[in-house]
Amino acid sequence: MTSSVNDFDLYRPSEEHDMLRDAVRSLAEAKIAPYAAEVDEEARFPQEALDALVTNDLHAVHVPESYGGSGADALATVIVIEEVSRVCASSSLIPAVNKLGSLPVILSGSEELKKKYLAPLAKGDAMFSYCLSEPDAGSDAAGMKTKAVRDGDFWVLNGVKRWITNAGVSEYYTVMAVTDPEKRSKGISAFVVEKSDPGVSFGAPEKKLGIKGSPTREVYLDNVRIPADRMIGAEGTGFATAMKTLDHTRITIAAQALGIAQGALDYAKGYVQERKQFGKPIGDFQGVQFMLADMAMKLEAARQLTYAAAARSERVSLGGGKEDLTFFGAAAKCYASDAAMEITTDAVQLLGGYGYTRDYPLERMMRDAKITQIYEGTNQVQRIVMARNLP
Repeated sequence: MTSSVNDFDLYRPSEEHDMLRDAVRSLAEAKIAPYAAEVDEEARFPQEALDALVTNDLHAVHVPESYGGSGADALATVIVIEEVSRVCASSSLIPAVNKLGSLPVILSGSEELKKKYLAPLAKGDAMFSYCLSEPDAGSDAAGMKTKAVRDGDFWVLNGVKRWITNAGVSEYYTVMAVTDPEKRSKGISAFVVEKSDPGVSFGAPEKKLGIKGSPTREVYLDNVRIPADRMIGAEGTGFATAMKTLDHTRITIAAQALGIAQGALDYAKGYVQERKQFGKPIGDFQGVQFMLADMAMKLEAARQLTYAAAARSERVSLGGGKEDLTFFGAAAKCYASDAAMEITTDAVQLLGGYGYTRDYPLERMMRDAKITQIYEGTNQVQRIVMARNLP
């Protein structure tokens, strides 16, 4: 799945990327879509999706080949997430959060840490989550209170992490904790915590508006004693690693938004061709055509921005310059999620009363789209990030 990137402003998917898209779409429609409504209705983990993704090596395509992974580039990862979220946003959080949770290890971890944790992830034996937010530290992540205290060859962690995606299902967790309270962000370090570590427990699943199939829970750390070699990078570099991670992974949220919006647009297009009023399909009316045109225009603009951001992400991963990644990652996430919210809302409108019922998938898509404007940094925060990193 690895490909070279030469033009970062006008980056288009290669033939290999197109083949990947076709394969993922076929798999998603056959093995994931049939369970999407049930997963949402019952608010249960999409085990069928996980099984299908693991069987086809699509659960963590970003893991380098040297650790048993597919070595997919950033655009290939975007395409996987986009196509899965087109049918089930909850299921798309399997590959998306596996990248979010493990990327700190890839970016800053020791070789030993990479071998220990990336290989099981690549095999599908474990999932990886990301623990940054806390009850009193959301947008102000540097204000976290979770602490890690050195004790010989160990670190002892205490605190609470909130809004943790796939918590309780994942085996591994990247946890940010304060190791030097006097240094604020430069006193934060990153660690790998295992689900089986004594002192790790989880809160009840949050009752959410959307992405109900992806469990969101608090993670409790009660005197969790872990070996010192589970620190990711040097002491005090955890917050910097966290921010570098988000530069890359905000693009995966943009991908999720693209997929949700594409699914809604596809369904709405089919519906207006079949639904008749005043003696003809409602798709023949100019007012409906204009709505569809605007939806498609916003979606394509979001896709191009997301793919351009993915190209920059890949350039940075290959050792290139910063390539305005911070700006482009924030812009892609912000624009694509805003577009997804608008497109899914308009799609519900096109179905009229039917769109408002659970008998049709669009109300689910609209609910799922909302979270893309919130997590991995609210869109208000994204605008702050963009303003501070104007290219």
